[in-house]
Amino acid sequence: MRELGDKQREGQQGLTVPGEHLPAREAGRETLRYHREPSREAGSEPPPDLIRSVSRAFRIIEAVGDTEKGLTPKQIARRCELNLATVYHLVRTLSYEGYLHRRENGTFVAGLNFSDRYREMTKAFSAPANVADGLRRAAGRTGHSHFLGQFINGRVAITGVAEGARSPHMEDLIVGFDDGAHATALGKALLSSLSAPARGRYLRESGMRRYTAKTITEHDKLEYELSVQGGRGLFVEVEQYRRDVACAATVVAYGPEPDQVVVLATTLPLQEFVTTASTVNQRIRAAAQGLASALSTDVPGITR
Repeated sequence: MRELGDKQREGQQGLTVPGEHLPAREAGRETLRYHREPSREAGSEPPPDLIRSVSRAFRIIEAVGDTEKGLTPKQIARRCELNLATVYHLVRTLSYEGYLHRRENGTFVAGLNFSDRYREMTKAFSAPANVADGLRRAAGRTGHSHFLGQFINGRVAITGVAEGARSPHMEDLIVGFDDGAHATALGKALLSSLSAPARGRYLRESGMRRYTAKTITEHDKLEYELSVQGGRGLFVEVEQYRRDVACAATVVAYGPEPDQVVVLATTLPLQEFVTTASTVNQRIRAAAQGLASALSTDVPGITR
């Protein structure tokens, strides 16, 4: 499971981007070190009473979760820059609690308890029943996948998904996904609701990873795009997050706090978008109006 929060890596063209590891030289050979952001909530500082052992345990969970083949304790120690004895203590505890699983070859992978925590997370983030029904109806009418997005702990995150048969399957766009705000229409719409300084801080902390050759990775260019599309009330990206896929989004509702801004997005094949762009525009605006009515009756402070 991809945990909420961002991980930094050294990316293409020297960019700092989330989701991978930073290369480092150790003992004459190249190894990988896992670096974790200083705080979970964007723009906040670590609490003065931060429990280091808990923080280290989460660092281990995230490092192990980023691998498919699993990691040995020595690999974990190198990547997380922890003492080997500390790693042994923590992996034993995490395995006992069900958050790590030790394979016969001695490597550790994510444990089964994560599936329970993921179900609980999706319930916590889920929209009211009538809003979720509206999302499913929109997907059913159009055949295209629809997504709801909000700020969760200061991060752009997907909070609702209804898949459509005619949209490409996007395996990573699930509830809780909080990467690529600069490259997705959903993320762009939410970023547009921030002030310019707040948006700048968010992008500096998250980085602007290059997902495709068309991803915008320069802050000034993104600001221009947000300005133009914000004036239209419709945010569009074409092959910026995934090749041969287009995405459109619009703001459903506003509120006095950033986490009360709700965005609706849809994905569809690029060729279909090219030929039906105006129809997509009309449909997503209509769906957003219906969802706004449902939200205004269920969530205090939300306005259309």
